[in-house]
Amino acid sequence: MRKHAFGVTGMQVGAVGFGAAAIGFSAATDKTVDALLRAALDMGVNVIDTAAMYADSEAKIGKALQGRRSEALLFTKCGLFAPPGLSFAGLSLRLRRGLRHSFGLAYKYESLGWHPRALQWNIEQSLRRLKTDYIDLMQLHSCSEEILRQGDAIEVLQRAREAGKVRHIGYSTDGKATPYAIACGQFEALQISLNIADQKSLDRLLPLAIGRGMGVIAKRPIANGLWMKNTRPDSIHHQTYWERLQKLRFDFLSGERAFETALRFTLSIPGVDTAIVGTTDPAHLLQNIKHVEAGRLDQAEFAMIRDRWKEVAEPDWTDQV
Repeated sequence: MRKHAFGVTGMQVGAVGFGAAAIGFSAATDKTVDALLRAALDMGVNVIDTAAMYADSEAKIGKALQGRRSEALLFTKCGLFAPPGLSFAGLSLRLRRGLRHSFGLAYKYESLGWHPRALQWNIEQSLRRLKTDYIDLMQLHSCSEEILRQGDAIEVLQRAREAGKVRHIGYSTDGKATPYAIACGQFEALQISLNIADQKSLDRLLPLAIGRGMGVIAKRPIANGLWMKNTRPDSIHHQTYWERLQKLRFDFLSGERAFETALRFTLSIPGVDTAIVGTTDPAHLLQNIKHVEAGRLDQAEFAMIRDRWKEVAEPDWTDQV
């Protein structure tokens, strides 16, 4: 797979990256993950995106990449994941919070996972689990604008970058906080939901990110394939896209090229550098790469999808976290 620049970071990325949430939450075996990542690297996929909170995905990736670390760009996330209560770091954080409460003092972090000490712990644990001495991109995992404005969460990532533990820092979107995350000028990359059912950022946010030279990662690039479901899914996140797709009713979704068109649409969005696709099946990964090799959608097809969105999208169809 051909590589191209990831913003102004100096990294070169493939159009499709491997999203590791699926291998963590589906309890994929080490053997399955080994086969997936071997296949991904052999096919030229070099971006592997995971997070501390994706169950044991980091540990599985660390094992699978032994001997091939140099072929991969490891992207992970910190925050939303506090140290366990019985660990030294966890006990210390909970004691500090309890003392503040006992003295009637406000706790300025929305949860323990956003305390600087928790973020530092996250980074160290990610390095250990991934069996590496550096992470290519460390992202704050969808924190609020309030957390960003406090500044100390960003400072943790900056210090890790200065220490060589992290090469680049980014923000994985929280929706409402995204404009500030772009405008503050502290992040080199933005991970954001972009797909046929999530297009609001195309006009509003992407031009700002491009202007800042940020690398852009599209998550959920095929809207989780939810047009395939005949009934409303249980997951709240899936319900949102499913409901939108019921109203959008793109003609191509009933054809054989539905997945191909959906993925190529996302990759045709100006400014998108890589799209993170999650799977536990090497055959699916290969199929996605074949879709990418077909190139961008022609202008007429791309415009048709954009026009349908502009015609049907409702004011509250905001970016999904």
